[in-house]
Amino acid sequence: MLSRISCLFALLLFCLSCNAQVSETGITVTLGVASDTANITGSSWTIFNGPNRDSVSPETGLLKPWKEVGPPLLWKAVGIGSTEFPGYSSVSVGGGRVYTSGNIRTGATNDNAHAYIFALDEKTGGEIWRYQNGPAWTERGNFPGERGTPTIDGDRVYAYSAIGRIACLEATTGKEIWTKDLRAEYDATLPRWAFAESPYIDGNKVIIWIGGKKAAVVALDKMTGSQVWATPSTDMHGAYASMIAFDYGGQRIYANAYQKGVLGVNAETGAKLFVIPHETMYDVLATTPYFFDGKLFITSGYGTGAKVHRLNVSGNTITPELVWENKNFDNQHGGVVIKDGYAYTSTHNYRGGRNWMCFKLEDGSVAWENPGVFMGSIAYADGMLYCYGEKEGEVALVKATPEKYEEISRFGLPEGVGMYWAHPVIVNKKLFLRHGNTLYCFDIAAR
Repeated sequence: MLSRISCLFALLLFCLSCNAQVSETGITVTLGVASDTANITGSSWTIFNGPNRDSVSPETGLLKPWKEVGPPLLWKAVGIGSTEFPGYSSVSVGGGRVYTSGNIRTGATNDNAHAYIFALDEKTGGEIWRYQNGPAWTERGNFPGERGTPTIDGDRVYAYSAIGRIACLEATTGKEIWTKDLRAEYDATLPRWAFAESPYIDGNKVIIWIGGKKAAVVALDKMTGSQVWATPSTDMHGAYASMIAFDYGGQRIYANAYQKGVLGVNAETGAKLFVIPHETMYDVLATTPYFFDGKLFITSGYGTGAKVHRLNVSGNTITPELVWENKNFDNQHGGVVIKDGYAYTSTHNYRGGRNWMCFKLEDGSVAWENPGVFMGSIAYADGMLYCYGEKEGEVALVKATPEKYEEISRFGLPEGVGMYWAHPVIVNKKLFLRHGNTLYCFDIAAR
């Protein structure tokens, strides 16, 4: 009898350890299947949209196809935000930790809501630390919640809140190193839907488009937060995209979208190099630009479409020249994957459809178009597109080929609140998907 009770007790403990682990700090973690890949922490995804800011993961040997219920779930963490303010921040991964941000309301009113940065254990999803990063964005009707993704740089983490506060923290402990209220310091106006930029680290600098009356772009010393340089104001507030950097024409260039176009500045001085006008409905230019072969690709939603400009160089002067434009290629904010001369993205056009599309980057000619999983965000790994639909939370695995739309697998996320806007992350043979205050970690190693 005692032996039978002991067995039942052991079974109960096993079930509890595999299903409902509640951390002391408030995040509830549900563990899925055991997997060898759960212990792999060799690679990293240290910045929003991946190593090269292009949503392309170098991972290989990944699972395809998936089962109808999706790939095996390693863990699920609930509580990286509150249900009142579902978050849209993606994740960065490095050093065995997963970083993201979200809002938590600790009292009865929004005055008690704050932005938080979370560090989770990559193997289990358990909370390691959390840091309060100033007041939260809580404006009803304008999608309250955090947007920016923390950036990992060595033993530090940098995060930019929805209302313009940047924090530099110890990666292992969450201890504050320095902070700055960039919105106040540079007299910046909040965009209608708040700041959504993820910090860019380049050498000793942190680069942020602030869009203030005192500066358009600022470079801060990453160790101290002190200003290195500031680009004079353009009288345009920031938009919702994130900075890129590239070397071209004998100089290093930073470029990012703003309220009504794209601005390029010199990386050493902050001097303005070029402006490409690109006006959109509601001043929403939220997709990060893409540089290739001396050209800059820009796209936005609401029927504004896509453009490619050649950057003509004469000495220190850069003059953009329009190569082609097409109003049908209008990605709202889910990003673009570019592979082998073709661009893959979802569209937000007003022709009546929200489709996935492949087109030739050289001239804008359409290769294929398909409804897929409604419009959404995208990432690439191992020859496949990971398409995450924003409406129902369906995830499709699609071959990255211009020949035709070929969907291999599809499944849906069962829980969470708000829109499915966080971008997918693929690293260490894991797929990370966020919905609201819930983060899922799936095992996608090939078997």
